[in-house]
Parts: sequence; C-alpha cells; structure tokens
Amino acid sequence: MQRLLLVGLSHATAPLAVRERCAFTPQQRETALASFREKFPESEAVLVSTCNRVELYVARPVHGRPKSEEMVQFISEFHGITETDLRPHLYDYSKREVVDHLFAVTASLDSLVVGETQILSQVREAYEASKTLGLAGNVLHPMFQRAIAAAREAVTETRLAEGRRSVASIAVDYARQIFESFSDKTVLSIGAGKMSTLVLKHLSDLHIRKLVVLNRDITKAQALAEQFGGTAASTDEMVEHLAEADIVVTGTASPMPIITAAMFQQVMKKRRWRPSFLIDIALPRDVEEAVGELDNVYLYNIDDLQQVASATDSARAEAVQHARKIVQEHVEEFIAWNRARELGPLIEQLFTKSHAMAQDEVIRTINKLPDMSEPEKQHLSELARRIVNKLLHNPVQAVREADADGATPYMRALVKLFKL
Repeated sequence: MQRLLLVGLSHATAPLAVRERCAFTPQQRETALASFREKFPESEAVLVSTCNRVELYVARPVHGRPKSEEMVQFISEFHGITETDLRPHLYDYSKREVVDHLFAVTASLDSLVVGETQILSQVREAYEASKTLGLAGNVLHPMFQRAIAAAREAVTETRLAEGRRSVASIAVDYARQIFESFSDKTVLSIGAGKMSTLVLKHLSDLHIRKLVVLNRDITKAQALAEQFGGTAASTDEMVEHLAEADIVVTGTASPMPIITAAMFQQVMKKRRWRPSFLIDIALPRDVEEAVGELDNVYLYNIDDLQQVASATDSARAEAVQHARKIVQEHVEEFIAWNRARELGPLIEQLFTKSHAMAQDEVIRTINKLPDMSEPEKQHLSELARRIVNKLLHNPVQAVREADADGATPYMRALVKLFKL
C-alpha cells in the first residue's frame, strides 16, 4: 500500500517574493528529482513549478519516507531558504486531499485566473519529467494521467475558458492607458518564451513602429522576431535597446534580476525621462521592484496582471460549477479504481494464505488418521475451506464497503493482523 503526500505553496498562500525564491527551472527540477530519488529510493515524486505555485507530490510506502516534514526540508535546503521563512506559506495534504487538489489544479480551478489553459501543459510537463526519470510509478502515473484527462474534459465540455481575459490582453490594455498612439513606439522583448509570444501577439495588433527581440539563443530570437516582423539582437546590447524601447516585455529564466534600479535610472536619463512601460512576466522576476518607483516608469509583474484577469471569474460562475462537477466525477472514479487495485491483491493474498494454513492442518490431521477413505479426506478438506471463507467474509466485506478513507485503516489492520 502507498501513502499520498503533498507539500506546496501557491498564489493563495505566498506572495510573489516568496514564490520566486522557491521556483524550479527545468534544469533545477531535474537536479532536485535526481537528489530526491537518491534520498528516498522507494518513493515516487512529481514536482510542479509555475509562476503561481510550487508543489511536491509524493507516493511512498505507508510506513516509509519521506514524511511531510522531510519534504519541507528538501525544498528548503535546495533553495537555501530557512524552514522558519518557508513554513507559514505552505500547505500540507495527504491521502484523498492530494487527489482532490491535483485534479482541481490541473483543471485550473485553483488558479488565480480560473480557466487559464497554461496550467494543464505545465502539470503535464512536470509529470512527463518525472516519468522520464522513473519517478512516476504505479501510483502517481495513473493519478496524473486521470487528472490531465479530467482537465481536458472540463475545458472542452464547458465554457470555462470563454470570457476570460488573458494576462497578455490586460498588459496591452495598460499600455493603451499610458500611450495615446503606437505607430511611433518601439517594443523590446527580452526572452522568447510562450508568454512573451502571447504578449507580442497582442502588441503587434497595435501596429507598433519597431520590434526588437533579445535572447541568449539568437536562433530563437530570430524566429520570434520574424513571426512579428521584428529584428533580433544579442543580449549584450540590452542597455542600448532598453534606452530605445518604449515598451519592454521580459520573461527570461534568469535566477536574478537582469534589470536593476541603478541600471534603469541610467536608461531613463538616456531616454530623457520619456515614459517607459515594463511588463515583467518572469519568475523569478527579471526587474527589480525599485525600478517601478522611478519617475515615468510603469512596471507590472505577473501578479499585477493576473489579479486583474481574475476579476472576470464571477461572470463565469455557471461554467466553473459545471467544470467542478466534471472534475469531481473523475476524482471519485479514480479513488474507486485505485482502492480496487490495492484491495484486490490484498484480499487475494489473505485468502491464499488462510487456505494454505487450513490445508496444512487438514494434511496433518489426515496423517494421524491413516484409515480415512478418499471421500472422507475430500469432505475434511472442503470443511476447512468453508470455515476459512466464513471467517473471512465479514472483515473482507467491511473493507470492500468502506469509503476510501475508511478502507485504509482496515487494510492496514489486515496486513498487520494476518502478517500479509
């Protein structure tokens, strides 16, 4: 039997400043999972890390490791954050709570912007990474597959994503409040990821004068620039391009800010303090918070934009309710399937062991009664079989009829009492 555990934090429990310290890049996630496997070789693990949440899902033997406190310690030590600083922002789930939470998260029902579709691909990516490393096994493998299927159905069978304002469109709305026209404006994109692409798509509809894309991989920069009729440049020229740009979209994977207040003060002097609009969609953040305090600088990060986007959720209450019902049905089906999967082999083992013990006693009795006929031997064997079945009927029935939470203690008792 396996025990499910989850330790995590999200936009609901932790501010952006904490989330960015706990975030894992794909490379860091691979390193962390390899370390986890070395420390806890009998456990499964999936590590989900997005701009809104960091969550460690674990399946391990009932009396095995890690315990939840060891999971907290694992995240804390990896990022060099004290547990005292981390714990106030964490939630800690086990058993059924883990399943309920994962299914809701994957279907975007726990997102700041309910109905956003990026979380589905992010959960799938995290699951695939663990599967590649051999860390998504008999428990997490089917659980994540079912959560992904439930999310797909929730999106396709409801209007969950309809009427939702995207972060990208809201960023452009803010730009419209700052600038009256865009035909004379220059846009600088630092990074070439999915979110940057979405923002540039909305900005390109404003018929901007010029677009420049910077990225460490010049090939990616060229591909994105070509898509929107811009030009690519090296990140070594970032300061010069910042001084030219009226709108800056930044979404790199840098662990530290790439735009500091001291740097941008010099940029603004070169711009003669003309307005500058920065959209920081990176986690950790690319732009120091103090940059937004400079005169004529308008800085918005991912939380600023998502909080506005979340305001549209109330208008889609019916779709959200429908999606929750679909997801809950999938949760119940998975719980029932998983319980049957664990219960079947356990009951089979119980009956096999009990019948074997009974037959051993039958044989011992027959050996003491050499004059027994063959029919009498068969009657004795059948008697032992019926007694075993009757003795086991009530406890097995109680386990089968118990709900998911109630069945687990019964199953543990069977294992302990009958030494299975």
